[in-house]
Amino acid sequence: MNSNNLKNLISFDFKLEKLYSGTIWAEGPVWIESERIIVWSDVKSNKMLSYNVETSEVKDYRNPSYFNNGNCTDHEGRIIRCQHGLRRVIREEKNGEITVIADNYNDKKLNSPNDVVVSKLGNVWFTDPPYGILTNQEGHKSISEQDGNHLYMVNKDLKINKIDAEFDKPNGLAFSPNGKYLYVADSGAANPGNFDLSRPHNIQVFELDENENIISNKIFAEIDDGFPDGMTVDVDGNLFVCDPNGMKIHIFEPSSNYVGNINIPERVANCTFGGENKSDLYITASTSLYRIKTLTQGL
Repeated sequence: MNSNNLKNLISFDFKLEKLYSGTIWAEGPVWIESERIIVWSDVKSNKMLSYNVETSEVKDYRNPSYFNNGNCTDHEGRIIRCQHGLRRVIREEKNGEITVIADNYNDKKLNSPNDVVVSKLGNVWFTDPPYGILTNQEGHKSISEQDGNHLYMVNKDLKINKIDAEFDKPNGLAFSPNGKYLYVADSGAANPGNFDLSRPHNIQVFELDENENIISNKIFAEIDDGFPDGMTVDVDGNLFVCDPNGMKIHIFEPSSNYVGNINIPERVANCTFGGENKSDLYITASTSLYRIKTLTQGL
């Protein structure tokens, strides 16, 4: 960790805890308040796991998961999931039924929905890079049917809208606490087995009006010598950005001022707040699930 500003968020006395090890590519952590568990994906093992914060017990959550990646919950606490294998976004209903949020755009299959968030208005926003169709390791190798890799929004009537913005490989995403800003990672520099800094490795920020129409977008920050993957925000709007190549979580203030970083001993994919008062940061990194206590809180 570095930067004096960081000590306002994470005490230097707090240590990174390894809670579980045994995954291949850990991703998509989400806090399920009603069950007091963290659920996360092991994409390449085609399953999802859960960690009980009260008992420390780890269980299979969904096996198989259809190469599930990103997860979130909606305003009713229902989990929404991105399934690379079936190239769709789904919602698990309270009665166990599955609602398909999106599996196509213009009657053509999506690529491989990667990460997902729910807005203040209840709209579902998700990214659709090709990582699940580039190889058979995170899905099923296939030819893309879309004209590119895009950001989408699905409203409460399940109408899908493609967002007019340029991305190489849109990836992690997070809303600001007031819902006015949407942050979207572009991990274009990352291809399986390759890293190319001539391609995008930045975070875009979208300003939204009260109806969630886009007012503007711009580059919020670039990740030096790395690329952004999963992200989360705290109650003050600080953005926690996972960088697999740098093996760090970078922290930015809402102004885009760089606060500092948390070093992770493995390639880190994603993070989320959970636990008591949502003050614990849960981190998925390659083979492991980690936790670090913070001086802030998640949303």
